[in-house]
Amino acid sequence: MASFKKTQIRSLPRIGQKVTADTLYWRKLNFPVTVKEFGPIDYIDVMPIEPYFFAVSSSAKVQIYNPITHQVHRHFTRFKEAAFGASFRSDGKLVIAGCDEGHLKLFDIGSKSLLRIFKGHTGPVHRCKFTVDNIHVVSFSDDKSVSLWDIPSETQIVKFAEHTDYVRAGCVSTISSDLFLSGSFDHTVKLYDARSSTGSNITVDHGSPVESVLMYPGNSIFVSVGGTELRVWDMLAGGRLLARVSQHHKTITCLQLASDGKRLVTGGLDRHAKIYDVQSYQVVHTLDFPSPVLSLGITPDDFTVVAGMANGLISMQHRQTPAEARALDPKQSRKDQRKSQTAYRFRLNANFKSSLNPATDAQIATKDETIRMPRYDMFLRKFQYSKALDTVMSKYIRKKKPAITVAVLHELIRRGGLKSALAGRDDSSLAIILTFLARNINDPSHADILIQVTNTLLEIYESSSLTPQSEKLFLQLQEHVNREVEYVKHLMEIEGMLHILLASTTTQTRRNPTNGGQSSIAKTLLPSAAAAANTTMVYNVG
Repeated sequence: MASFKKTQIRSLPRIGQKVTADTLYWRKLNFPVTVKEFGPIDYIDVMPIEPYFFAVSSSAKVQIYNPITHQVHRHFTRFKEAAFGASFRSDGKLVIAGCDEGHLKLFDIGSKSLLRIFKGHTGPVHRCKFTVDNIHVVSFSDDKSVSLWDIPSETQIVKFAEHTDYVRAGCVSTISSDLFLSGSFDHTVKLYDARSSTGSNITVDHGSPVESVLMYPGNSIFVSVGGTELRVWDMLAGGRLLARVSQHHKTITCLQLASDGKRLVTGGLDRHAKIYDVQSYQVVHTLDFPSPVLSLGITPDDFTVVAGMANGLISMQHRQTPAEARALDPKQSRKDQRKSQTAYRFRLNANFKSSLNPATDAQIATKDETIRMPRYDMFLRKFQYSKALDTVMSKYIRKKKPAITVAVLHELIRRGGLKSALAGRDDSSLAIILTFLARNINDPSHADILIQVTNTLLEIYESSSLTPQSEKLFLQLQEHVNREVEYVKHLMEIEGMLHILLASTTTQTRRNPTNGGQSSIAKTLLPSAAAAANTTMVYNVG
């Protein structure tokens, strides 16, 4: 006896949505845990070693959070005014922070003691970093200067005052204690070598106030952000511009590396965090937040993503563990349980006590596992087409999984049973079908099938007397179709205008062959014309 073939459900991605490995990877972040502070979150820095505590600079304090318990592990309040840019030393034992007073304050995380105060700046210090040798600190100040400090002697070693505006961004090299980078509101980014007394070695123009800078681990490339642009520079080539990326529509405020340096993450005032592939600088995923993002922190293993926002919220998201994934997917959990549990049965004989041989007398119990068939397939198997349609027109399926409903309708068309399934409907069941058609007929992935269903429905009920309720629903369906037809007409008009523009551009190109083929306008408009042509749909409704 031939087995029944299940109905095939077409699984199509949403228009404009591409499901990639990065999408699946970053979607494993759990629902965020949020903590509210009293002021905007100026800066977040993650401890380089486990347990990956993170320091939050906000208002007049620096707080060290535990990423697992989401509680404050330590807090430092030895500030008269605002605290800025607290960052960890590489061993996780010390933290340095700037403040509105123009000082740098060094704290011991273990004892909460204030160990050093570095005085010398005449303006607020918004960023400060430990050098890779752990015995020096670099500060970036609103007094337009960058300074290198010696921790043991509490003295200033060298000072660079080349910027002409506030210095609000800075970073240090991960392989050299003498190299550091500054970004200023004067639109420039400068690379310094502490061994050089002639000033900065490289200066580049970002084109807008620089909000954050970052140096890649190999010290060959650095990145700056400001305005709505991210710019990538080649350090070895003297600051040659490698890439310009503009994916945010408001100011980009922060930068972080992720995935062992393979991904770059930017946060902005548009409430988004964009994740880029560092090879192509294409956006591979976007994280959304409820408020403008001022700072980001990502643990080295990508397990925790922390965002600090302008309204004082701290968002903490953790990556889903395999155990949590199984708990959220009951089907997978049951499948794992079946795999882990093995049932045995024994053949008992008269000489059981003396002759039991586990190697031969134990057998794995076999069970004929029957695949549970969906209800609509059960009705289709029995040729009960009306009941099959009623099953997939249930509230959950038609709203949450319209692809299943469309697949059953397609199967009814293929079998020639659509008319019998649609005929003889009362007002309530007809209303459900008409509402489903009105909601989904504009979806290009389902339109071809739903148009056939609509035409069949009109053919069945055009000569019958309809109740006012059913007539109203038919008119609503007609409005949806008319609206889509008008939309397609507008697209065809645009397509015609593009053809005229392309024809004139081509003529000009032939007259002026120095452009090397197609002009930039033609190259830009060709994909748009193709996209407009592909959206054309034909309706036989109404």
